[in-house]
Amino acid sequence: MNQRVNEAVWEMPEQSVASYVQAVMECYRQHINPSLAALMQFMGFDSVEVAAEGCVVRDAHGREFLDCLGGFGVMTLGHRHPRVVAAVKEQLDKVPLSSRVLFNEPQARLAERLAQVTPGALQCCFFCNSGAEAIEGALKIARLATGRTHFVAAQNAFHGKTLGALSASGRAVYKQPFQPLVPGFTHVPFGDAQAIADALTEDTAAVLLEPIQGEAGVIVPPDGYLREVESLCRQRGVLLIADEIQTGLARTGKMFAVEHEGVCPDLMCLAKALGGGVMPIGAIVGTADIWKCLEPNPLLHSSTFGGNPLACAAGVATLEVLTTENFPEKAATRGAQLMNALQAVQSDFPDAIAAVRGKGLLIGVEFTDEDIAGLVIAGLAQRHIIAAYTLNNPKVIRFEPPLLITEEQIATVAAAFREAVQQTMALVADL
Repeated sequence: MNQRVNEAVWEMPEQSVASYVQAVMECYRQHINPSLAALMQFMGFDSVEVAAEGCVVRDAHGREFLDCLGGFGVMTLGHRHPRVVAAVKEQLDKVPLSSRVLFNEPQARLAERLAQVTPGALQCCFFCNSGAEAIEGALKIARLATGRTHFVAAQNAFHGKTLGALSASGRAVYKQPFQPLVPGFTHVPFGDAQAIADALTEDTAAVLLEPIQGEAGVIVPPDGYLREVESLCRQRGVLLIADEIQTGLARTGKMFAVEHEGVCPDLMCLAKALGGGVMPIGAIVGTADIWKCLEPNPLLHSSTFGGNPLACAAGVATLEVLTTENFPEKAATRGAQLMNALQAVQSDFPDAIAAVRGKGLLIGVEFTDEDIAGLVIAGLAQRHIIAAYTLNNPKVIRFEPPLLITEEQIATVAAAFREAVQQTMALVADL
């Protein structure tokens, strides 16, 4: 039987900080995920976060970390953006969760705002709680709307870890333990429109793509790729599903990454940044024509907590902040500064860094060896910079900070990155 951590240890004001941190980590080991706890400690993240604001996270020791991971894309507006927090607090005093049988104003308002900002004819929304749920729902809607069961997706794609989303994803290490997965998925090289054309069949319901592959290592496709795929889908009567869970909502310098090529998908999946870094929420946005498939039975797909008032209030406030404070432009400007700074380090360490790529403030740095990448992440942690590798390509460190990061903070990140790379290469040379 596992021993329970002494509850008195949680009372940090009466205990040493070290005891408090050890108590939290021991609970991870006993009750959450022992291997994850060991990995976090190995990477240098061996403390406990206790407060955060803007781009800064403070730990139990009072140390401040500059967050260049942003919750894997969640903290687009930074931690605890005051307008989002205020909206959620106000809604909390009214109706936190829906009765599920009466109309819900925050959900209606968020759906209306998404219809206004999303491209093309997208206008109808289904709300859920996460990106993986959004993908699951989009796959079901595509099947229902077309009467077909085949999907084309990209190699090394990442769409989530629920069964359907995992089936659409493209890295075997996450898929193999759960075989057999949902059948009917063909994976082709990302960036190759001809490969998609060759994979389409009479039973293809949809093509599912990230406009920029995030977990594959921040892979930006060739110019014109998305437009060509859209044209193929229109010619063949196939739906186009855009997974904008990580790229959407100003991250790449446009409100949505498909807008870089003027593409209008039939279905779009959103999550992460939609809750403003305060509430979890996911969404599927589709055209009115596609939504007709739900008319015979509007309860074919549902979610108990999806579209709850608290999350939708956060979503409405998030869209207001993004549009009124011009965050897409901020992402483009600050992203160019960070890209230039990281490329300058690459030019000085060509044996360590193979590539620096991305759009806006979604940037990947690919190292020549994944062990070097891991050591650099640890080196950044030593310098109080939070970063992480990409799930489908451990050679790549992602830089995905809040879009309100300042020029001075970017300079701090760049200096710490240079030092971490230099330290790592000196260590490797001594081996």
